[in-house]
Amino acid sequence: MQDDDAVRTLVRDRYGAIARQAGSCCAPAAATGCCGPEMAPDGLNVIGDAYAGVAGRLAEADLNLGCGVPTLHAALQPGETVLDLGSGAGNDVFIARHEVGAEGRVIGVDMTPDMIARARANARKLGFANVEFRLGEIEHLPVESGSIDAIISNCVLNLLPDKAPAFAEMFRVLRPGGRFCISDIVASGTLPDDVRQVAALYVGCVAGALPQTEYLALIAAAGFTGAHIAQSTPIDLPVEVLSAYFSAGRIAELRASGLALHSVTVLGTKPA
Repeated sequence: MQDDDAVRTLVRDRYGAIARQAGSCCAPAAATGCCGPEMAPDGLNVIGDAYAGVAGRLAEADLNLGCGVPTLHAALQPGETVLDLGSGAGNDVFIARHEVGAEGRVIGVDMTPDMIARARANARKLGFANVEFRLGEIEHLPVESGSIDAIISNCVLNLLPDKAPAFAEMFRVLRPGGRFCISDIVASGTLPDDVRQVAALYVGCVAGALPQTEYLALIAAAGFTGAHIAQSTPIDLPVEVLSAYFSAGRIAELRASGLALHSVTVLGTKPA
């Protein structure tokens, strides 16, 4: 397994490349990105057309990088202050801004300078005065303690080798009674070492998937209450995707093991 800094550098480099190119990592003919250059041309698009028709969506900010639409379950209210973790080009931030209105505020945090630059350019086009993008790591959020009403995130925590510090930071910045709604990928059991050791799969939100029970336990350990899964969708990894990393025999073993991946949207609350 690569060390945490190496994984973080890989993620930053790949997502920086995505920010600089016109298409997404999962678009046909993408040269690099979350799907990895070795994968099949069609890549792995977990999100599909889930954002079609979502109010506030900005096409230039939608890079097909997510695995859910957390704003659909977050119950954002006018006037709230919302934080988006791993905000990318700003798509979920702009959708959240539509929900909280001009009297609310939305902050996006991302560790990739190129993504921050692209998000800020998108915000300038929209002319929003209550949207802000900050460069920083989720494990060390550049956000004041107790200042956030709701946190959203979309298929980002899976990119972190150690997720516990991220949940601790989420707990810190939320006000008492605040809540989170995050879309992510979990596994039905512990991923085999050879899957976890494929660095490119980290960038595709796969190799970092924890067992669902462990994921929820980390949330509880951070102090949150009422954590539950609002939506769960199975993810099928096509043979052409797996074949970029594993032999046919190993793929057959993985299929036969019954290990499954799910895209989940999880909600939880910081005690009042």
